[in-house]
Amino acid sequence: MNKQFNFTEKANEQITDIKDYLFRVLANWKWFVLAIGIALAIAYFFNISTQKIYGLKTTIAVKEKQNPLFATGTNIAFNWGGVSDKVENIRKTLTSRSHNEKVVKQLKLYIDYYVDGKFRKEDIYGKNPFGIKLQVNQYQLLNNFIKITFIDNDNFTISVDFNEDSKYKLMNYTNESIKKFTPENNSFSKKYAVNEYINEPFLKGEIIKKNPENNLSGKTYYVQLKSINQVTNNYKNIGAKGLSGTSLIEVSLTGANKHKIVDFLNKTVEVLAKDQLAEKTDYARSTKRFIDEQFKNTSDSLKLIEDNIGKFKKRNSIYDLSAQGVEIFSQTTGLDKVQKELTDKIQYLKQLENYIKTHTNYAKIPAPAIINVDDASIAEMVGKLTELSVKKEQLANEVTANHPSLKLASHEIETTRKVLLENISSLITTINVSLDNSKKRLSSYNYKLNKLPNKEQKLLNYQRKYSLTESNVVFLMQKRYEAAIAIAASVSDITVLDSAKDTGQGYILPRTSFNYMIALLLGIILPLFVIIAMEIFDNKINTSEDIERISPIPILGVLGKNMADNNLAVFLKPKSTVAESFRALRSNIQFLISRDLKDKPKTILVTSSVSGEGKTFVSINMATVFALGGKKTILVGLDLRKPKIFGDFEITNKKGVVNYLIDDSDLPSIIHKTKVPNLDVITSGPVPPNPSELLINSSMDELIDKLKKDYEYIILDTPPIGLVSDAIELLKYADTTIYVARHGYSQKGMLKMINEKYLKEEISNISIVLNDFKVKAKYGYSYGYGYGYGYGYGKYSNGYHENEKQSFFKKWFKKKKS
Repeated sequence: MNKQFNFTEKANEQITDIKDYLFRVLANWKWFVLAIGIALAIAYFFNISTQKIYGLKTTIAVKEKQNPLFATGTNIAFNWGGVSDKVENIRKTLTSRSHNEKVVKQLKLYIDYYVDGKFRKEDIYGKNPFGIKLQVNQYQLLNNFIKITFIDNDNFTISVDFNEDSKYKLMNYTNESIKKFTPENNSFSKKYAVNEYINEPFLKGEIIKKNPENNLSGKTYYVQLKSINQVTNNYKNIGAKGLSGTSLIEVSLTGANKHKIVDFLNKTVEVLAKDQLAEKTDYARSTKRFIDEQFKNTSDSLKLIEDNIGKFKKRNSIYDLSAQGVEIFSQTTGLDKVQKELTDKIQYLKQLENYIKTHTNYAKIPAPAIINVDDASIAEMVGKLTELSVKKEQLANEVTANHPSLKLASHEIETTRKVLLENISSLITTINVSLDNSKKRLSSYNYKLNKLPNKEQKLLNYQRKYSLTESNVVFLMQKRYEAAIAIAASVSDITVLDSAKDTGQGYILPRTSFNYMIALLLGIILPLFVIIAMEIFDNKINTSEDIERISPIPILGVLGKNMADNNLAVFLKPKSTVAESFRALRSNIQFLISRDLKDKPKTILVTSSVSGEGKTFVSINMATVFALGGKKTILVGLDLRKPKIFGDFEITNKKGVVNYLIDDSDLPSIIHKTKVPNLDVITSGPVPPNPSELLINSSMDELIDKLKKDYEYIILDTPPIGLVSDAIELLKYADTTIYVARHGYSQKGMLKMINEKYLKEEISNISIVLNDFKVKAKYGYSYGYGYGYGYGYGKYSNGYHENEKQSFFKKWFKKKKS
């Protein structure tokens, strides 16, 4: 039963401690309010001053589109569109430096336009009312603001400030070369007209108004030129994210200017689509160029042969072939065409074989020109080898040379290469057999040809060449037409699903609400940490509970802050709360003194740990409250090293206890009457060289005995017990001892020595008084303490105590005076 009760009591104590701690923390609400206010103000300034960052995106579809105008039998030279499954390749292209550099150049993003803003120069790209047209192949000033102030709509002033210590560079945007520049003066200013050529060492070009109706008079703008590489590096943050399970890519970009983001995203997709289409038709274009060249040569040959036939007929008066000649011509012409076709196939296959053997990069295998690769395996192998080579090039830019994926790609290329070479070799052998057979058949017709007249033989040969060349011209015309259609009809594999557009999107940075939330948390957490740290490292006595936790000595009472002009608080302000506190102490002391001393003189010793805790203040006012209560009282100053009490009573310290103890004066001559009724004072007197020895001699016993004959209460103001041993020696004279601790001043460790003496019973009948207590809610109490405080501060004190509030200036003046 008792155990259960004790447990409940401890639990209640813990709850009380937690509540007390919370009250002490919450009592600092003003610091929380101040910290939160400052944090929110900083967050507000950060939100309005930080550059606003916007984020936009566009979505594209990547899907290989075959030319719908071609059938399955169309020449591989025109119908092959490149590598399939391009999503990853396109994603890498969009984030590559070379691609972004093209976009920067086309949009001329290396020219920035600014106006003065509240916190910085604001980028007005897309809203600039004018543009600067730079002279090509000329050097322009880099990374320095060029100030343009419009005098009126047609005239403006160019101003540039140069620093002596700075190094300046000029850039030629045509070849991207850079050279150093040293200005002649620290500042430059010159007037120009709109559309007038600006010819300065650091700037060459002209200012062109976008809308002649715009009124630019009195307005100031800034132009800054940057290098291509510098601007391209700013777009490294472009995102190209493939949407899982689809052939879609979401291209995103963040920046401070929405117009610039929109233009860049749309232009990057436009450039990508054009580049992909050009790459897709590159095979057909190279073939068409070869066909055009061959067609020109073949057409010239056909015209030459035609002229020769005409001249031969006229010169030899022969115009038609005989019936036998017509038959031979018919047979040999077909065989000539077959041999020409077979010879051309062998020639291309050997060229292809030689290219594959002598090269390691097969991304751009020469076009098969006018030859139909009718062997499906050869065409398939060429396409696969090209695809694998493109894939390897892309991997080489992304991974190291020893990466497994790159090694696998190289192995696949080598395997495909060997198979292709074997197929080419087999096909060449097969074609050579067909060619030999055709030649044998043609030789039999050549025998018949030799039997014809000489003139007819020559005419027949001319016509055979003409027919063969003519058929070649027709074939080339057909292939050129197919190539042209392939180029014109090819479409890009890039389709825009959702273009970038400014629809009034808000900024993504700074995150206003998040910043305010962080500010609010910091405004709470930082003061809380500071308060907790102060509480943890605070070793001062702040409440009576602190004393109860660290000392077994009972608390006699609590005294408030002295608001009087000196230490005579009870006498000067008898209605003050401090005076009431001392009256309560006087009542409590009666319970400490044994019954044997009820009608006898009582000696009260007042001490403390160190100087400054209010020991003398308590001594003076304890003596005063007993004297005002009608008791004959004497206050004895026994702090021989640091005498104080004489000043408050406006008496001298020439003679005192020291004079009596050294037998220099008698007792009546050292007793001083005071303005307080029933109160006499003995000061300590001159500071002696041996205070401890004086206090322990027999003269001190005599002094106390004599005083007890004439006074009811003897108050001994002794030295601090924590600094010197004098007070310990004087404890034998005390009927009760008051140990003074000062709120917010006395350290908790100072009570260790007196606690040990009390526990060892070397000191008895001692109690503690907490002095200079400031009644604040931060310590969890706003109503005072029962001991020594009476009603304290609050509504119940109205009419009983004087108003002790002082103005700030009066407090400050008093502090300076003291």
